[in-house]
Amino acid sequence: MDFDVWSQMGNPGWSYAAVLPYFKRFECRQGDADDTYRGRDGEFVVSDLNWSDPLCERFIEGAVSLGIPRNPDYNGASQEGVGYFQRSIHRRRRMSAARAFLRPAMARSNVRVLTNAHVTRVLFDGKKAIGVEYARDGNRHQVFAQRETILCGGAINTPQLLQLSGVGPAGLLGDLQVPVVAELAGVGENLRDHYAPRLTARVKDAETINERARGLRLVGEVFKYFAGGQSILNLQPTLVHVFWKSDEALDAGDLQITFTPASYKQGVQSQLDDFPGVTVAPWQQRPESTGLVQARSTDAFEAPLIQPNYLQHETDKQVLIKGLKLARRLLGTEPLGPHLVSEEQPGPSVRSDEELLDFARQRGTTVFHLMGTCKMGPVTDPRAVVDAELRVHGLDSLRVVDASIMPTMPSANTNASTLMIAEKAADMIRGRAAPEPVIL
Repeated sequence: MDFDVWSQMGNPGWSYAAVLPYFKRFECRQGDADDTYRGRDGEFVVSDLNWSDPLCERFIEGAVSLGIPRNPDYNGASQEGVGYFQRSIHRRRRMSAARAFLRPAMARSNVRVLTNAHVTRVLFDGKKAIGVEYARDGNRHQVFAQRETILCGGAINTPQLLQLSGVGPAGLLGDLQVPVVAELAGVGENLRDHYAPRLTARVKDAETINERARGLRLVGEVFKYFAGGQSILNLQPTLVHVFWKSDEALDAGDLQITFTPASYKQGVQSQLDDFPGVTVAPWQQRPESTGLVQARSTDAFEAPLIQPNYLQHETDKQVLIKGLKLARRLLGTEPLGPHLVSEEQPGPSVRSDEELLDFARQRGTTVFHLMGTCKMGPVTDPRAVVDAELRVHGLDSLRVVDASIMPTMPSANTNASTLMIAEKAADMIRGRAAPEPVIL
């Protein structure tokens, strides 16, 4: 549905049927899966979680008791349901994009990677991008492109770099005293992110990550990791997913809820609580609130203004309130009941919608899924920055290939969709024909 919407917004070639071959191309799915939707021969390994936890099982049983079906593959025919997350881990190590794609390519004679280099501006000859300037070891350098310059800085760095290079809203460029190369009002606009408050509960008669991560227990976990056993060092931050609806009348789910048998001190995501605990975090899949990214000065090393405007839109408020209520119901199910001692955050005194919303405002955090600040769209869209070939409107030889081009938020974590964008862009850049769409 998400990608069909992208196509309907005036971006031919971005329907689900058209992008599914690219999802399959980069993926190396291990384990059971429907090959209609999953790839087997790509570079990016996706594996199942080799971990079974009693608290996770009780949570899943509880979700099923509420009418949420168990779903073994939320990346398959249907997203909705509950189950263990899949993960991009291979041989006990994170399968990052750098590990899967960049490092193997670095052995080629036509690839040169410069680290500790910070791009400061795009170089133009009139309306044509001819290269970039970058700072390294205290010196400024320039590198020139024979064909194209491709920006992959992400939803924050890419719009900032464009603005510093004279591409963006005319008013902002005037304030920065940057000469206008191309006036594009949408550069830095349309920022969206997933925003999640986290409910935590104290539990008993069960082993959580909180205990396993301390003292001699942690030494044992380290040993099991290097011995190839089940260890908390193998785990991702969340273990169980729920994709569901804030309202049963909806045709498609609009909530993602995560569960992990660990709890963290409020406001410190990396510091575990001192007691055995669990965490349930709901967030709205497709937020309506939009923010912006703006350069503060012409100094490329100065962090830009990032204003996400979380919960600005009324729909976002209502969906998240319903998500918090569903998260509470999931914590209160009969299968999980024998282990539940008390809700620690926000606590039983927080009951009304306004109190729940205030808790979300005070305690919610980014899920690090920022996107949309150089949105893809036709030239008739006054906020579009790139066309369906990811070429920057009004300029020559300049493309953007990262999550900033997403016109709307995918109903999921953004990593896989960003890899798909890169895979599709590779064909565009090399002039290759797109694969045949997959008609399901």
